[in-house]
Amino acid sequence: MSTPSSAPSVTTDAPSAPPRSARLGTVLFVIVTAYLMVGVDSTVVNVALPDIQKNLDFSRTGLSWVLNAYTLAFGGLLLLGGRVGDIIGRRRTLTTGVLLFAGSSLLGGLATDSAWLLAARALQGVGAALIAPSTLALITTNFPDGPRRHHALGIYASMAGIGASIGLVLGGMLTSWASWRWALLINVPIGAAVALALPRFVTETPRHAGRFDAAGALTGTAGMSSLVYAFIRVSEAGWSDTQALLGFTTAAALLVGFTIVESRASQPIMPLGLFSDRNRAGGYVGVLLLPAGMFGAFYFLTLISQQVLEYSPLRAGFAFLPMTLAMFTTVRFVPRLLARFGAKPVLLTGMGLLVAATAWLWRLEPGDGYPAGLLGPLLLMGIGVGLSFMPLNVTILARIQPREAGAASGLLQTLQWLGGTLGLSVLVTVFGTATRHASGSPAEILTEGSARAFGVGALIALTALLICAFVITGNRPKPAGS
Repeated sequence: MSTPSSAPSVTTDAPSAPPRSARLGTVLFVIVTAYLMVGVDSTVVNVALPDIQKNLDFSRTGLSWVLNAYTLAFGGLLLLGGRVGDIIGRRRTLTTGVLLFAGSSLLGGLATDSAWLLAARALQGVGAALIAPSTLALITTNFPDGPRRHHALGIYASMAGIGASIGLVLGGMLTSWASWRWALLINVPIGAAVALALPRFVTETPRHAGRFDAAGALTGTAGMSSLVYAFIRVSEAGWSDTQALLGFTTAAALLVGFTIVESRASQPIMPLGLFSDRNRAGGYVGVLLLPAGMFGAFYFLTLISQQVLEYSPLRAGFAFLPMTLAMFTTVRFVPRLLARFGAKPVLLTGMGLLVAATAWLWRLEPGDGYPAGLLGPLLLMGIGVGLSFMPLNVTILARIQPREAGAASGLLQTLQWLGGTLGLSVLVTVFGTATRHASGSPAEILTEGSARAFGVGALIALTALLICAFVITGNRPKPAGS
């Protein structure tokens, strides 16, 4: 296994002095707003899909690519985005990503045909792949280690779930009150404001001399894209589909090739040494598995709220607000819990609540309404997510070398979004298998199939809990004042 180049780092952009305490709030706001755009756009077009289909003449199968084009580009290029930040500077990379994201949102909002919109959504994914690892790396370099960084990571860790929840509400509002196009155009002024604020408030990181790992980027991106495509294809056409099987075979070959390339590269985009630390390896597994059930819950609960409970898209989006509020409230207390108990107990408590939430949804029946059948699991899920992701982030980024911060955070984000995408595809496949020959009313079939999917989601969450319990070693919290 090779190590990063032994040549001394050449800093072409000297970092400025660390920001004063009074400005840390502004720094966090700017960075988190950039990442929030990524989370919002993972769901903002969901409730607008029927209008998009009607306006741009999408086929039923083709319509799914409005979501998939974004996810494939995002998940497939995240590792490269982390490496770009290491080489050219993370603030510069984030600014480029934000501008690309805003520009592609403008193109998408002006789309006149399906191909135009899909190309714009793929470009959004490229921009998101530059944004996500850069935001996390900039938090680690702009905030001093200790309570301030823990607080910043806590706010950051909640943004993916909060952004997805906001996206459901915002998409419903914009689609109902204006047009589906504004679900994309809203990113333009926000992106412009963030791009202007970044050089003013956020400290740039050193640029390390090096070169891009082209072979690793090509095999890794193509392998992950093939894997995501194969699972998406399975959800649409079944496990015996030729294109799905070809996708899995191609993904396996490319990912094996990626591992070989990275083990021999002098400056890999994903240093395999990141997995040498037991705690970090366990954290990466947790980051991969936890979103698998959570993203699936978002998807199926949205369908149930609209097609079983007959909520409007806007009301369905608001139904997720209790989860968002529970998540954000919990995150505010996590730094204190980490200081008192350490990362592992907090993490396992959060994971246990997520297992309980998905197991509760497993018992869902057609007659269960929102307060009785859905509110409790949503609250548990919000608290569980709030307790889980910040300890995972802290565990993964602990003792990381500054020159590898971009690669480490890029891999963290890759696994998080890839896990959510693959998990959703698996749960949709479970749903399709359970309902293929089911009888009853549409509401009964939808609820029964969703419950089966929630059951598999509970097993995934339980697997994550067990792995983290036995792999991650608990560290005693430092005494107060140390």
